[in-house]
Amino acid sequence: MDRPVRWGVIGAADFARRHMARAIHAAEGAELAALATSDAAKAEGFLAFAPGLTVHPTYDALLADPSIEAVYVPLPNHLHAQWAIRALEAGKHVLVEKPLGLKAADFDAVIAARDRTGLLAAEAFMPPHHPQHIRARELVQGGAIGELRHVEAFFTYNNESDTGNIRNRAETGGGAMPDIGVYIIGSCRFVTGAEPVKVDFARIEREHGVDVKTQIIATFPGFTYGGTVSMRLFNRQEISFHGSTGVLRILCPWNANVHDLAAISLETAGGRVVTERFPTDNHYVHQVENFGRTIREGAAYPVPLEFSRATQAMIDMVFAAAG
Repeated sequence: MDRPVRWGVIGAADFARRHMARAIHAAEGAELAALATSDAAKAEGFLAFAPGLTVHPTYDALLADPSIEAVYVPLPNHLHAQWAIRALEAGKHVLVEKPLGLKAADFDAVIAARDRTGLLAAEAFMPPHHPQHIRARELVQGGAIGELRHVEAFFTYNNESDTGNIRNRAETGGGAMPDIGVYIIGSCRFVTGAEPVKVDFARIEREHGVDVKTQIIATFPGFTYGGTVSMRLFNRQEISFHGSTGVLRILCPWNANVHDLAAISLETAGGRVVTERFPTDNHYVHQVENFGRTIREGAAYPVPLEFSRATQAMIDMVFAAAG
C-alpha cells in the first residue's frame, strides 16, 4: 500500500474509543487522523492514544476536511444510514457500525449512494475478517462434519441496570436484535453460505418498546436453525454447526479475545476433538486493513453491503414472525 488511508471518526462513542478507533490507529495502511465531537472531555479519551488527532467540533466539519479519505460512523442505530449517505456524498469512503439500517429497505439508499459515488461503503460486521470464521467456513463447507443438519447460536449479555444505554431505548433503534442479532444470523450465513427459507417461529420479550430477549427457529436449505439473543441473560457467546459426522463449535465468535479466547472446536467420531486457537488476531484491525486494501488495491471487500442487507432481511423476517 503506497500511503495510509486517513480516517476520521464521527462521534466519540465509547465503543469507538475502546475498540474501533484503536483498531484504526493500530492497523497497517491506516492513519487515525480526525475525530468529530463537541465534547472536549470525550475527545481526551481518544487523544490519550492518538495525540496528533485533529478534533472537529461538528460532524459536518469532519466531512468537509479534505485530508480525510474514510470515516467510521459509530452513532446510535437510527442515525447510521443517513450519515453513511452524507459521508459518501461528501466524497468519503464509509464504514458504518451495525446495524446500518433498522430494516432491509434502509440499505437501498446507501447502496445507491455507494454505486453513484464509486466509493466503498460497508457495515462494520467484523467476524468474516477473522481467521476463526474463515477456518470454520472452510471446515463446514469442506465436509469436515459431514452433512450439515442444524445450527445453534447464542449471544447474550445483561445491561438491565444501564437504563440510559442506547440499546435500551426505542427512540435510538435499541434492542437485542438490532444490536447483536446481526451476529447470530450473519455468522450462520457466512459459514454455511446458505440463505434462510423461512422463520418458523420467533418469540420476543420486550421492555419499554425494545426487544430484550428473542428466540428463533428457522429453516435453511438442508438444515434447521435455532438462535437466541438477549440483553437480560448472563454473558454467553457460541455458535455450533451440527453435522451427520461431527460438530464444529466457534467459541467466543463475536468478542474475540475480549469475552474469551477465540477458538474453534471440531468433534468427530470416537470422541476425537481438535481445537484451533487464535490468540493474537484482532478482527477490528483485520477489518480496517481489508477496507484499506479495497480502497488502495481494488481487492474485493469480504463483506459487501449486499451481504449485510440479506442479514437484515432475515432479522425483518424474525420480527414479522413474532408479530
